Amino acid sequence: MKTIKYIVYKEEKYYISQCLNVDVSSFGETVEEATNNLKEALDLYFEDDNAGENFQIIHETLLGELQI
Repeated sequence: MKTIKYIVYKEEKYYISQCLNVDVSSFGETVEEATNNLKEALDLYFEDDNAGENFQIIHETLLGELQI
């Protein structure tokens, strides 16, 4: 079993859920729907035997915002 780190952000009317460990994302009309859809997308992604090669372990996450 893998521990997955992800973020959720709102883009217009949808919430986007994006995995930080692998390049997989999904969306939904609610945070819960976006998160459930991400889990489903990750389940499908990890069905591929080679998918684990791209998995990055993330020990700590911080969220910041900058204006440039």
